[in-house]
Amino acid sequence: MTRKCLTLFCLGLLLFTVSAAKAARIDTLSVESPKMKKNIEVLVIVPDQCKASAPCPTVYLLHGYGGNARSWLKLKPELPQMADADGIIVVCPYGENSWYWDSPLQTGSQFETFVSSELVNYIDSHYPTVADRRARAITGFSMGGHGGMWLSIRHKDIFGAGGSMSGGVDIRPFPDNWDMKKQLGEEAANQGRWDAHTAINQLDRLKDGDLAMIIDCGTEDFFYDVNLKFHQALAERGIHHDFISRPGVHNEAYWNNSMDYQWLFFKKFFNGYRDTPVK
Repeated sequence: MTRKCLTLFCLGLLLFTVSAAKAARIDTLSVESPKMKKNIEVLVIVPDQCKASAPCPTVYLLHGYGGNARSWLKLKPELPQMADADGIIVVCPYGENSWYWDSPLQTGSQFETFVSSELVNYIDSHYPTVADRRARAITGFSMGGHGGMWLSIRHKDIFGAGGSMSGGVDIRPFPDNWDMKKQLGEEAANQGRWDAHTAINQLDRLKDGDLAMIIDCGTEDFFYDVNLKFHQALAERGIHHDFISRPGVHNEAYWNNSMDYQWLFFKKFFNGYRDTPVK
């Protein structure tokens, strides 16, 4: 090896070592839920640059039906690099098959309270976050897309931005799917309850400017029609939002791509608080 090649090799090795030393940390937690009286697994990605002296915004990512706290890292392996590059903490809770409701039937399935209150309070007290809605966003895919809309709309004092990727934003056309009847009871006998627990029926809580919103769904997805209606309902109310529709089905390849768009959306949203720092 020539002296020049050796120098370049050593420089490359040094850069790799420095880069590796600054990689985002991945924590796997067991977070207590007092309301459910059990611990919930949560994965947290913490960029090296996030410190008490330089706190970071937070994105909460919700998995779909049958998923777990690690689903997002499997779906988007580059999340730690994205988090590190942009200084964003990522929180991925295990939501069981809850649809992120506080179930009126299952005392052990109170995930609206867990994610929007118990978990947010835990993360803000244990990590260098900016504890402000202007620096907090939530999104997810499929069941998690419903959760992203359900929780951000109902808790816009907690989340300043909400998203959905291929989300089940209106559950009522699917009364026999994905264990929802375990949470709400049979739809035919509990229509009022089903009406009250679907994200599209939460839109009257919003006025324009309350929430930064991004909705994304593929045109061949079985949830496309309800997402299109959700978009139209927002437009009819004069609520500004981003709506992305492109060819695609209900699968991981689509969500991997969706995350790039939503990450950019949230990054730009967070720039608002960075331009006017929280006091």
